[in-house]
Amino acid sequence: MTEDLRARDLKHLWHPYTHTETFEAEPYLCIERGEGAYLYTTGGKALLDGIASWWCVAFGHGNPRLLKALHTQAGLLQQSILGNMAHPSAVLLAERLGRMCPGDLNYAYFASDGSSVTEAAMKMAVQYWAHQRRPEKTRFLSLEEGYHGDTFGAMGAGYISWFHAPYGSLVKPSLVAPTPFTPCNSGEPEEMAQALRAAEGLETLLKQHHQEIAAFIMEPLCQGAAGMRIYAPVYLQRARELCSQYEVLLIADEIAVGLGRTGALLACDIGDVAPDIVCLGKALTGGYLPMAVAVADQKIYDSFRTNGGERRVFFDGHTYCGNPITSALALEALNLIEEAQDSEALGARIAQLHAGIQALGAMPGVAYWKTLGMIGMFAIAEDAGGVAAARAISLHARELGLFVRPLGEVLYLWPPLNVTEDELAAMLRLLGQALASVCRT
Repeated sequence: MTEDLRARDLKHLWHPYTHTETFEAEPYLCIERGEGAYLYTTGGKALLDGIASWWCVAFGHGNPRLLKALHTQAGLLQQSILGNMAHPSAVLLAERLGRMCPGDLNYAYFASDGSSVTEAAMKMAVQYWAHQRRPEKTRFLSLEEGYHGDTFGAMGAGYISWFHAPYGSLVKPSLVAPTPFTPCNSGEPEEMAQALRAAEGLETLLKQHHQEIAAFIMEPLCQGAAGMRIYAPVYLQRARELCSQYEVLLIADEIAVGLGRTGALLACDIGDVAPDIVCLGKALTGGYLPMAVAVADQKIYDSFRTNGGERRVFFDGHTYCGNPITSALALEALNLIEEAQDSEALGARIAQLHAGIQALGAMPGVAYWKTLGMIGMFAIAEDAGGVAAARAISLHARELGLFVRPLGEVLYLWPPLNVTEDELAAMLRLLGQALASVCRT
């Protein structure tokens, strides 16, 4: 069965973020089913899902509560648009998100995926300033190595050269602020120092360009696609202060890090920060169906009300935005997320992950390590093989029974939030075995 699927795959399936020749040369991986923290291949091999299937399966595969919510809603209403009408699940979900988000972030705008909702947030920001009679404010400011999606607007706001170079002439590039990340171990003084230096660089850019900047868009506390670049919360606090001072909107892209991943409900909660717009996705439906949302504050929403004779409408929309099934799934996923926040188990797993990654960080070949809530990463030193060694470690971990996917020289764990103590211990053990095998003293 597996070889037959592989032959068909190579003839017809185009894989995202996949180097063709490397994929054709490496052992074929085809997942047939999932259960809890495990994936099962077509050949019957069990693999611990160390990255929650690209950061979204927050409560494991086959979660009975999520499946029940999906099945129940599917039997009632499968699709209904939100243009000039509503359905109960979307209303209840929007209300729930408004209660969860800080400040007066009260208005939920749904989209089909993270890139789409990022673009929606960017359009909201530009149109907001147009409504304020500030049409010159159309540029965006983003972090160095920030990532916000692969559609053209999102690429401009989060341009990563090794992702997006072929499209460089087609996007409108953002201004780029220095990253607050520095390659040191979690908690070392340099982490705070770099965050403060980066905030000074942000202020310089805002001082020079605030008249043309609509919004600063950033990934709070962890730049995921750039290699799990975890940084100190003080930067987030300073970014909020500076954006307010220079009249620039703050868009928090929490599509990956939001909804319990950092140990708080939202990453912004760790810095006690209320952005003007927050974007959420991935874990929003427990990872079972695609859905994303931009939650905007009162002033942005109210700016779209008719002003004199000017009729204001937000001209953006997707066929499946706020779909009834995805909305019902999200409501139950939020129940699970809030229950996890109130439990002692999540705190215990966060401590376990931190201790395990710290131990891996002391092994030969590791340049530095960091953790943030239920995110743990370490980087392979260049003289230990760097990118090539990280790839080799991930392949060896797969042989041992752990699925991880490197980001350049970085290896990371992003387990389901309800991973058990034994499952997390196994993930750390297998990753350590693979690291020791490739990076021998």
